[in-house]
Amino acid sequence: MYDIVIVGSGPAGANLARLIGNKYKVLLIDRRDLANENPKNPAIKCCGGLLAPDAQKMIARLGLGIPKDILVDPQLFAVRTIDLPNNLERLYQRFYFNIDREKFDRWLVSLLPSGVDRKFNSAFKSFSEIPEGYEIRYVSNGQELSAKTRLIVGADGASSRVRNLISKHIIAPEKYIAIQEWFECPYKIPYYTAIFDEEISDFYSWIIPKENYLLLGSALRPKENARKKYDLLKEKLTQRGFHFDNKIKTEGAFIFRPRKVSQFNAGRNGIALVGEAAGAISPSSAEGISYALKSSFYLAQSLEEGIDGFLARYKKRSADIKLNLLLKNLKSPAMYNPTLRQLAMKSGLQSIT
Repeated sequence: MYDIVIVGSGPAGANLARLIGNKYKVLLIDRRDLANENPKNPAIKCCGGLLAPDAQKMIARLGLGIPKDILVDPQLFAVRTIDLPNNLERLYQRFYFNIDREKFDRWLVSLLPSGVDRKFNSAFKSFSEIPEGYEIRYVSNGQELSAKTRLIVGADGASSRVRNLISKHIIAPEKYIAIQEWFECPYKIPYYTAIFDEEISDFYSWIIPKENYLLLGSALRPKENARKKYDLLKEKLTQRGFHFDNKIKTEGAFIFRPRKVSQFNAGRNGIALVGEAAGAISPSSAEGISYALKSSFYLAQSLEEGIDGFLARYKKRSADIKLNLLLKNLKSPAMYNPTLRQLAMKSGLQSIT
């Protein structure tokens, strides 16, 4: 009998398990193998691997320091913004940690207390209510297993099965598909590039240098010829002088874009949601690590006071996440409205070029 089963060991799930693992009996479940490195089967999520200032602030608040072997060259101090339809380009000062996302996730798991039980290579399937709480069912290395627990925490991302099982009648945030390809890159690019083009997406696309590679990604509407629009993006950028040769791999993942504060869902009864499973992700940039760390921190604080009444305390603490989502949505029109974006970029306000 566990106190808490956490589904998903990305930054939200791993951070929560780290914070509560000495107080509660915890089971952590993840599809990936985060205990053993296997070059043929990397345990990586489709992610640009950048720690934005909000994520850096949360890491400091948690009393953690990033090991240097997680950082990759180059470290980034500027964002190159390209507005393709208006043929505009500006450079803005920003500060990002450029990281190896797989190493980052493995590092967070390495910090877990020894008492936390871990089931990697395991897929959560369902749960049923029992007098003591819940009985969960999952498949581990091809074997069907079950476990009993007082609480369940969904930390399993935008496609959260936990959220889907408890929120069938609640409108989820808008879902996009992120397509990202890695290319060999013989030349150095010293900045992160954000690309806007409504013909491609009403969200945005990106280019991120990472060691000897270049990552090209885009957040696309999944039912609107996503692959064709991604290829059109490559074609347009090639015409601007970018080179996308020697492709190494292609990645994909669903991401949320919460447009309303009501689309944040903390959970119900004895089931809590954290990170992107809760709808906690930036609607303006799709940055999610800071929200993953913050929501899991708030849930851990709520559980420090005991299990009884934890969800009400978690919802109260999460009010500032909802406020942040509201402010990000208010900021979005300046980025995603073509006319406002054109005016802002032409003005040169806050740019360094």
